[in-house]
Amino acid sequence: MLTPEQVEACLRELLRAPDDIRAAPSLARLEELRIEHLGRKGALSTLLRGLKDLPLAERKRLGPEANGLKERIETALAERRKALEGAEFGREIESVRLDLSLPGAPFPRGRRHPLSLVMDEMAEILLGLGFSWAEGPHVESDRYNFWALNFPPEHPAMDAHDTFYMKARGERPLLLRTHTSPVQIRVLESQRPPAPVRIIAPGRVFRHENADASHSAVFHQVEGLYVDRGVTMADLKGTLRLFLEALFGPGTRMRLRPSFFPFTEPSAQVDILCTICRGSGCPVCKKLGWLEVLGSGMVHPKVLQDAGYDPEVWSGYAWGLGVERIAMLKGQVRDIRLFYQNDIRFLEQWG
Repeated sequence: MLTPEQVEACLRELLRAPDDIRAAPSLARLEELRIEHLGRKGALSTLLRGLKDLPLAERKRLGPEANGLKERIETALAERRKALEGAEFGREIESVRLDLSLPGAPFPRGRRHPLSLVMDEMAEILLGLGFSWAEGPHVESDRYNFWALNFPPEHPAMDAHDTFYMKARGERPLLLRTHTSPVQIRVLESQRPPAPVRIIAPGRVFRHENADASHSAVFHQVEGLYVDRGVTMADLKGTLRLFLEALFGPGTRMRLRPSFFPFTEPSAQVDILCTICRGSGCPVCKKLGWLEVLGSGMVHPKVLQDAGYDPEVWSGYAWGLGVERIAMLKGQVRDIRLFYQNDIRFLEQWG
């Protein structure tokens, strides 16, 4: 138990503590002083615990003095610690020699994704041919995705194993669009005659596919549509020739083969001479010498009629191709999955 006289003696001895702290030569010595004065068994801590045993009058007189001394010691510790840490940091900086003339660490440049590069290249070619850009929603109704495009009720594309269906809102089933052709219907319905329609519809599409080297459940298409008076198959062939020569190089050979699509009549599959072997046969073209690149045809009269166009007056052509397919041909890529794996070694190979 401390007497008032002992407390006063301790306080007088501790009055020099702030000066000792301000003179501490190092952080290690500063920590020793902190423990000596403010540690659990330190002088000031012991003194403060002993105040409770003093008479009330003495506690009122000596308590504020002891607490004030504690605040001065804590302030002195904080100021000295800041000064010593600053000096230590300064010495560390001085000890490091920096050559500001040396080049910095290389900063990797960002690149556009190869699919974006190929899609933009195709769009630039087609915009130069007079087409305009059009877009539509990813979530479509079955009307725009199938019925308005003349799909018969028994068509296998309408089955759930081919199409991602969503919960219906209202009376019409909703689905993730399986092609960009619904944009054709939306544009035809919004642009009534006599204005001609000449649009491209790039975008993402979805199909219930198992991912492998040549298939993906999510991929991209570019669709083209031209509707006007007097449009013929010759117009389609000429447009595709200009487009494919600009895309694959001058002199690219093209051929049309009969095909079938519900929304075009007649329909044609378009091939180009293999860009790898130039027709001699290779694994890329499966030894055939030709590469299938897109589907096309004249817009079916029923599609025009349902969209509000008189097929006796108006005609048009439509075509569509997969962006991944073209990117694989241009970059000689053997696996479509490489476009979605974000492997920087693959992506850096594109411009």
